Amino acid sequence: MEWTELVVETTNEAIEAVTNILMENKAGGVQIDDQNGVEDVRIITYFPENINIIEKVPELESRIKGLTQFGLNPGKAKVSLKDVNDNLWRDVWKKYYHPVRVTRFLTVVPSWEEYHAEPSEMVIKLDPGRAFGTGKHPTTSLALLALEKVIRGKETMIDVGTGSGVLSIAAKYLGAGEVEAYDIDEEAIKATRENIALNPIAKDVKIGINSLLDGIDKKVDVIVANILAEIIVPLIPQAFNDLNDGGKFITSGIINDKKELIVNELVKHNFIIDEVLNEKDWYSIIAHKPNQGEK
Repeated sequence: MEWTELVVETTNEAIEAVTNILMENKAGGVQIDDQNGVEDVRIITYFPENINIIEKVPELESRIKGLTQFGLNPGKAKVSLKDVNDNLWRDVWKKYYHPVRVTRFLTVVPSWEEYHAEPSEMVIKLDPGRAFGTGKHPTTSLALLALEKVIRGKETMIDVGTGSGVLSIAAKYLGAGEVEAYDIDEEAIKATRENIALNPIAKDVKIGINSLLDGIDKKVDVIVANILAEIIVPLIPQAFNDLNDGGKFITSGIINDKKELIVNELVKHNFIIDEVLNEKDWYSIIAHKPNQGEK
């Protein structure tokens, strides 16, 4: 099969928003090239030959530049194309996607790699399908670290905006009980199902299409969301309603200049901040719903 390689030149803070735009247009996998360790990054993705992506380039550039209205700096917002064949497409993924020890216990490994784990490692097998979240980007690695700190065993959990399903899979490896994973994007749900099939420990994860926690009225022990800060804001009161007393709320995907916004919103809705995790310009916040009588 022939593929069209599409590269977006943007900034670190706009990665998730740009990725969402690409996924809405049926991109075939996303990889982040930030090897230079600077603010500017390249988002690389692929479109199959049956999608005429050339005609979509002006719209993509317009939408990416329009991220400024959401308080994000999209940088150059330049979109470029190149034709590649099927073998090159596979080689590119193998170039960028390798086993990564994300936390003390959690290691993410592409499905085609042979990997010999240490006794303490929990190996999450993933394919870089059409969903964000391979463990390499700080937003995902911070969320995984937060889960490792929070999960003690048998907790009920909801994963909001599950993406690749990596957080739900990790929670099961860490000992969580009943886990539900939701996303508004059908491609993310498809990717989650495929990745869960690679990790039988997560076979009982309930997967469904849903916008945030709309229509979900149940109490759980943990809610995790690795999504844009602007989308976290309306999720906060929903999470407070759906958590048991003492339940943990993990948020990630928070760029530096949005951290204060999320902290203030959490406090405003009566959450207690437990810990703020940081990697590069990104933050994850662990908070909890107060127990009876706790202030």
